[in-house]
Amino acid sequence: MAHTITRGLRGKAALAVCGLTAATVIPLAASGAAHAAPYCGFTWGSTGKVAAAITSDTVRGARSGQHSCYDRLVLDLGGSGRSTGYRVRYVSAVSGPSGNPVALAGGARLQIDVNAAASDAQGRPTYRPADPRHVTDVAGYRTFRQAAFVASFEGQSTFGLGVRARLPMRAFVIQDPAGQRLVIDVAHKW
Repeated sequence: MAHTITRGLRGKAALAVCGLTAATVIPLAASGAAHAAPYCGFTWGSTGKVAAAITSDTVRGARSGQHSCYDRLVLDLGGSGRSTGYRVRYVSAVSGPSGNPVALAGGARLQIDVNAAASDAQGRPTYRPADPRHVTDVAGYRTFRQAAFVASFEGQSTFGLGVRARLPMRAFVIQDPAGQRLVIDVAHKW
């Protein structure tokens, strides 16, 4: 909506000082229009994400990727075929069952607890990364700084994700015939 300022001598004098005439149209922002749209349309927020399912799934792998608006971590799972439970949240320090903090690069840390063991029912490992402190290479990512495997204990595995800052994120499970994937996306900015 645009308004023309034309009232009184005081208004005309103020316009003259600014180098404007009374016929100059000055657009005024409507309430709410001053707020920018969410980055890439995201409405995720940064609060914890939880799905409470208990399953007999196992962790099979971890991988990551870059997208135009966010970085993505994917945990490959195998097992029951039912939806896997998880808890993803920002924490001051990521820790496993021992309670000892795990150092991670970045300005903020996400703790990822997934209801899936890193071994099968016979105790054989289903997931054993070559370097638990760097389970996937995130060098050059806009948001991710480090992805680490912390521990697996009593049917739950913990991962830590170091990110640039506390940014909007989401978590969800994708099911397919080969198993499931826990997906964690973190936006590049607000």
